[in-house]
Amino acid sequence: MLVKPSEACLIYHATDLDRTARFYNSVFGIEFEHRGAGQDRFLFARFSPDFSISIMKGRPEPGTSPLLTFTLPQGGIADVVTALAEQGATIVSPVSDAPQGKGAALLDPDGYRIGLYQPDDKPLRLMGESR
Repeated sequence: MLVKPSEACLIYHATDLDRTARFYNSVFGIEFEHRGAGQDRFLFARFSPDFSISIMKGRPEPGTSPLLTFTLPQGGIADVVTALAEQGATIVSPVSDAPQGKGAALLDPDGYRIGLYQPDDKPLRLMGESR
């Protein structure tokens, strides 16, 4: 096992966050937290200790949204992405800034896009600088 995630988050993109929040609240009773500000504003709802949904402003595109994203609780996203690339995984989005952290995306063996995420307060590398 390369890494054990602490949670899975389903990430959607929506053109209008307020409209989307009203829809999911009226249909399913989901109460979203509004997080971030300005262009970094997004909606967040926790369903259990290890599953949540985030909705970010953007254009929904089949194949890229929704995105199942796994949180790396200890960090080390740069090491994980490097190891996955060495194992032949297709990295479609390298480690980059994400809301309140860092993220990356890759394709699983069947071509489904999955994401990795770690909070800002965790190190990018856990295996030293030699990698």
